[in-house]
Amino acid sequence: MNYLSAESVAKTFNDRWLFKDVTLGISQGEKFAFVGNNGVGKSTLLKILTGEIQPDGGKVSIRQGIRLGYLTQQPSVDEKLSVKDVLFSDNNEIAKVVKEYEDCIHHPDTSPERMQAVLERMEELKAWDYEAKVHEVIEKLGVPDLDKKFGELSGGQKKRIFLAQLLLQEPDLIIMDEPTNHLDLSAIEWLENYLSGANITLIMVTHDRYFLDNVATEIIELDRGQLFRYKGNYAYYLEKKDQREEILKAEVSKAKNLLKKELDWMRRQPKARGTKAKYRVEAFYDLQEKASQDLRKEKLELDIKEARQGGKILEVEHITKKYGSLPIVDDFSYVFKKNDRIGVVGKNGVGKSTFLDMLTGKLKPDSGEINPGVTTKYGYFTQESITLNPNNRLIEEVKSIAEFITLSDGSQVSASKFLDSFLFPPDKQYNYINKLSGGEKKRLQLLKLLVTNPNFLILDEPTNDFDIDTLNVLEDFLDKFSGCLLLVSHDRYFMDHLVNLLFVFEGDGQIRIFNGNYSDYRDWVEEQEAMKASPKGAPKQEVKEVKPVAAIPAEKRKASYKEKQEYDKLQSEIEALEKQKQEVAELINSGSSDHKQLQEWGQKIQSIANEIDTKTMRWLELSEIVN
Repeated sequence: MNYLSAESVAKTFNDRWLFKDVTLGISQGEKFAFVGNNGVGKSTLLKILTGEIQPDGGKVSIRQGIRLGYLTQQPSVDEKLSVKDVLFSDNNEIAKVVKEYEDCIHHPDTSPERMQAVLERMEELKAWDYEAKVHEVIEKLGVPDLDKKFGELSGGQKKRIFLAQLLLQEPDLIIMDEPTNHLDLSAIEWLENYLSGANITLIMVTHDRYFLDNVATEIIELDRGQLFRYKGNYAYYLEKKDQREEILKAEVSKAKNLLKKELDWMRRQPKARGTKAKYRVEAFYDLQEKASQDLRKEKLELDIKEARQGGKILEVEHITKKYGSLPIVDDFSYVFKKNDRIGVVGKNGVGKSTFLDMLTGKLKPDSGEINPGVTTKYGYFTQESITLNPNNRLIEEVKSIAEFITLSDGSQVSASKFLDSFLFPPDKQYNYINKLSGGEKKRLQLLKLLVTNPNFLILDEPTNDFDIDTLNVLEDFLDKFSGCLLLVSHDRYFMDHLVNLLFVFEGDGQIRIFNGNYSDYRDWVEEQEAMKASPKGAPKQEVKEVKPVAAIPAEKRKASYKEKQEYDKLQSEIEALEKQKQEVAELINSGSSDHKQLQEWGQKIQSIANEIDTKTMRWLELSEIVN
C-alpha cells in the first residue's frame, strides 16, 4: 500500500534550483533515509512532503486516512504549557485518560475517589497497554518531570519531548529530521530498535552512520538537484555512489569530446534551423547540457600546525565536584599521555560537560587538583556557538585571532584563503555571523578552534549539524592528529573509529575507565547483564521445571571437550593473573616517589583485578558442569 507519492517536485532558493523533477513514493514498512551535503535541500524536501511549504512545481499526495507524524529540527510550542500538556493530545481519548492517570500517580494528595474514577476509565478504554508504552518512551528518551513548564527546559530536552510526543501519537508514516541529535547513546540505541520494527514506515534525514545501517531499507542521496536511490545499507551506498560518480565522470568527458565535433557541425551548417536535421540539433543541446555539468565538489580541508607538546600533558588528581547534594565527579584521577584517544560516554545530565569545563579551567573542582603541562594548548569545541560574535562578519571573526594561519607543513595562508578551504568562498566571507545556518556556525566554530594551533583537542558533540562528507573529513583529520583527543559524541561510528579508551559516567559521580571503543564497551555490558541474568544453578532449575520426569538433571550433563579445555586453561590464566597482581602490588609498596608511575601501577592493578573477577566467574560456571 502506497502511503505517500511525490511527482516532479521542484523548489528554488535564491534564484537557483535546489532540486527539480523529484519523484518518489513510499509504501507501508519501507524506511527511507535522505543523505547529502549541507545546503542541498534535504530539510526543505521533508517540509514539502509534510505540506509545511509548497513546491514551485509538481505535487505531493498522501493516501486518504494515513496519519502523518513530523519531527522537525526546530519545533515550537507555547512555552507556558507543562510537559504533560505537550505529550498528551486532548483529541485522543486514551491519551487524555492516561494523562490524568499520570497526573494522579505523580501527586500523592490525589483523592481516592478521583483515583478510582481514573482507574475505572483506564479499564473501560483498555488503556493499560498505552500507559505502559508511555512509561517506556518517557524513561528511554529521558523526558524530564511532567509538571515542568516547557519554557524552563533546554533545547535538547524540548527535542526529546517532541520525539516522545510523535512516538506516542503512533502515526502511520513518520518523517524525522535528525532524530538522534540531543539524545544520549542509550536513547539512540532504543530508538534504533523501535524504528526498526516491521510496522514502522519512515522517512528521515540523519548523519548517524550506524543508525543508517541499522534502520534504513533504502538510502536516497540528494545531489545536484537529483535523487539517487540505493537499496541497501550505508556501506552498499558508499560503494555504489563511487561507481556512479566514476561513470558520470566518464560520460561527461565523452560528451565534451563529442561536443567539439557537433559544435563544428552546428557552425558549418546554414543558420536557418529548419534546414538542419531537427533531431540532431536537439541532440546537440542535450549533449551541451551534459558536457557543461560541473563535477567539482566543495570539500572541507583541515590542515593546521600543532603546538609542540612536552612530556607533561595533564594530570588529574582525586578531583571531586558536587552540585548541592548531587555528586558529579567523585575522587577521579588520571594522567593524560601523548596520543591519548579518549571517549566520554554517559546519559544526558550526568555531568560530562561539567567534567570538560573542569579540565579546561572554566570550572574549579570542589577538591583535588588539575595540573596541565606548560606546553599544553587546549582546543575546546563546545555544543553552543557562544564563542561567535553574531554582529561580526566572518572575515572579522577570523582576523581577530590571526591575519595569517600556519599550516602543518610550516607554510602560511591568509585568513580569507583559510575560510575558503572551510567552504566559505569570498562572496560569503563578508556575511554577518547571525545570518549563518546552524551547520555553517559549527564549521566556523571549528575553524576558530584550529586557527589557535591546539595540541589537546576537547570536542563536545562535534558531529551535530555536519553532513556525512564533512564528518568523514573531520574523522580523517582527527585520526592523523598527533596530540591528545577527548571526545564526547552520540555518533557511535565516529567514536568507534577514533577512540581506544572510555571514561564512562555511571552516575553518582562514578567514572569507569574502560579500555576499548564504544562497541567494545557495549559488548562488555551485555556480557555482564547476561551473567547476572544466568546465576549458578539456573540451568538445573529450568530443566526440572520444563520436563520434571524425563529431563536429565543439569548436574549430570557431561562437559564438552571444548569446555574442559577452557576450564583447564582458565585455572592457569587466573593463577598467572594473581601472580602478576602480586608483582604490581609489590612495586606499589616499594615506596616510589614517581606519582605518574604510581598512577599507572594503580590503574594496572585495577585492570588485572577486573580480569580476574571475569575469568573466575566463568571458571565457577564451568566447574558446575566439569565436576
